[in-house]
Amino acid sequence: MGLSEWIIPKDRVFYDLLEKESSNVVLGALRLEEAVRGFDRLHQRRSELRTIERKGDDIVREIYREMEEKFITPIDREDIARLASLYDDVLDNIEAVMNRIVLFEIDGPTPAMKRFAEIIRECADELQHVFSSMRRIDKREIDGHLNQIDRLENEADDLLNEEMAKLFKAGDVLNILKMKEVYEYMETATDVCEHLGLALRDTLLKHA
Repeated sequence: MGLSEWIIPKDRVFYDLLEKESSNVVLGALRLEEAVRGFDRLHQRRSELRTIERKGDDIVREIYREMEEKFITPIDREDIARLASLYDDVLDNIEAVMNRIVLFEIDGPTPAMKRFAEIIRECADELQHVFSSMRRIDKREIDGHLNQIDRLENEADDLLNEEMAKLFKAGDVLNILKMKEVYEYMETATDVCEHLGLALRDTLLKHA
């Protein structure tokens, strides 16, 4: 069954659930950016992000329940599971960043942290646009958003390398360990966004 059949009203439960998961990732990315920029109420902000992450877990469980209950799914089960899992991975990394900011008692946001958070939010926005473009089966539009995600992920790679070099030159071992972990989780979130975007495109090409 092609993607055009997948998204018609009579058989759109998986599309709706994945769309809900995509919106939840955007919200999580936005809350992380707000937390890094404001750097206040950190415990409360961590709790808010945990709630968002748990909502994502609930959506994933609902997707799997639907797959168990339906003998025939509109697209391959492994494709549905892969998309759901990658969305969940993005949120897991976002929550991991917030956890470490609180647990490590980071003094304040660095310019790199702010840019990383902004990149993650921009990637999440682009993913939302990719998903919306799938509704119209607009490959050119999808490729444009994927190119943006690729550019952002490359910027995150470069930023990570630059910040690692700065950290090790500073020589503060404890700060190196703390910030290295924060930066790596932030960069990993962008990696997963890139993988998710490609998985969305692959699903479209496979089922359109």
